[in-house]
Amino acid sequence: MVDLDPVELEILRNQLESVAEEMGQTLIRGAYSPNITERRDCSTAVFDADGRMIAQAEHIPVHLGAMPEAVDAVLDRDPQPGDVFALNDPFEGGTHLPDVTLVSPIAPGRDPDSDDTTDSDDPEILGYAVSRAHHADVGGMAPGSMPAGARDIHQEGLRIPPVRLVERGEIREEVESLLLANVRNPDERRADLRAQIAANERAEVRIGDLLDDHGDRLLAAFDAVIDYSRERVEAELRELPDGTYRAADAMEGDGVTDDDIPVEVAVAVDGATVDVDFAGTADQVAGNVNAPLTVAKSAVYFVIRCITDSEIPPNQGCYEPVTVDAPDGSLLNPEPPAAVVGGNVETSQRVTDVVFAALAEAAPDRVPAGGQGTMNNLVVGDAGFAYYETVGGGAGANPGSDGLSGVQVGMTNTLNTPVEALEAAYPLRVERYALREGSGGDGRYRGGDGLVRTVRVETDATVSLLTERRRHAPRGIAGGEDGEPGVNRIDGERVAPKVTWEVSAGTTVTVETPGGGGHGPPPSDSEGAGADDADGDPADTG
Repeated sequence: MVDLDPVELEILRNQLESVAEEMGQTLIRGAYSPNITERRDCSTAVFDADGRMIAQAEHIPVHLGAMPEAVDAVLDRDPQPGDVFALNDPFEGGTHLPDVTLVSPIAPGRDPDSDDTTDSDDPEILGYAVSRAHHADVGGMAPGSMPAGARDIHQEGLRIPPVRLVERGEIREEVESLLLANVRNPDERRADLRAQIAANERAEVRIGDLLDDHGDRLLAAFDAVIDYSRERVEAELRELPDGTYRAADAMEGDGVTDDDIPVEVAVAVDGATVDVDFAGTADQVAGNVNAPLTVAKSAVYFVIRCITDSEIPPNQGCYEPVTVDAPDGSLLNPEPPAAVVGGNVETSQRVTDVVFAALAEAAPDRVPAGGQGTMNNLVVGDAGFAYYETVGGGAGANPGSDGLSGVQVGMTNTLNTPVEALEAAYPLRVERYALREGSGGDGRYRGGDGLVRTVRVETDATVSLLTERRRHAPRGIAGGEDGEPGVNRIDGERVAPKVTWEVSAGTTVTVETPGGGGHGPPPSDSEGAGADDADGDPADTG
């Protein structure tokens, strides 16, 4: 055993996290599609040899919480130094089909130019580099691979179980050709996959550098950072009152019907552990809002991170005190071949909302009002291009501040596509992009406002919308008012939350996103329009 003093542990922790961050920068700079280079819809992390996450970049919550399942799936395939496994199967470590994950063994000292195919002299595998990126198209029945009316996963795109894309440092051309033959824009997909490979290779180089500097003390840090985070989270959980806290909400249809779909949760806090049980949630549905259990876990982990100290290093230790269960065959634990593409982006947001609502009594000083509760997915494409965007909205107000306006909330952490980049890359024109003023809920602290985005499609194309909070408003909390629900329009006419339409050149698509809920009773007229903070200064209006 190697003992690390607190200073050394902090240095090593930051160095490991910098490896994950550098992976992300390599991926973002090396990719081709605007969805990765501009919106940064990707995530990177480093795992130890046992498949435990030891460091992650601060990227996409729904990606990161589900990554351990992807590594577990690859560990079952006997990975070797120099290999890179690709996967996107939601039933074998993935989230939804557009999110393609690459998992690579980290074996510093491997000679990348060696032609030796034996493993007799292979260096030890110390861990795994993992990159996950949302590819703008992976085939299926509609451009962009997010069809609103999909009834099984085969309609959503190419399904990839864990398969060696790279073997002993050499790309398997036949595997790459098979993957690219099933997508609409293969050159873009090839470039994005190569960027992911480069990101994973960068991790191996950097871990090798750290190993040269620290030797066995680096390996000791793998265990130490996980233990440290677990102990910190357990200490935070002990501060919560024991009990079982319940909440319920609903999804607004599944793309096949508009019927509400119940989501129920019971959160049991017992000392330093939390058990989250989704018994009572609806059975899996015909449409595509089913969410694999890995996605539900990601949402729960995100909430736990939000109600505990943000300075705790994000790694496997944060998740070990938390268990998540959902009935087999349910909305949050579906059986194949269930359609799931909307579950990753929309149902994950509802899980976040309902777990926050359940914990509002246990941690009232840390739970915000309801945010927009949707990613507002907009997809436009044809045989030659696929544009994908998640549009920001209003964040819920906090116990001490207004909610931010025009931001991503919950399970996504992406940027918008800049208008200049969007119009340069696609046959689209942005006609309006503005805050939806007044859409945030009133309260002592106001909810943030949503956005309005209108895009004109300049060619015949297919438009898909996967959205939520069009009927059920984001909830206010502690007496705060609800935010305004969102609205979708095609050529000015309101359409359902989840649709796929064939449109002609000149069609406009408008997404008005929800505002966040308010926190606390609205001030009376005599108190003025805004709350004051503890120092008597006007509260930040976000």
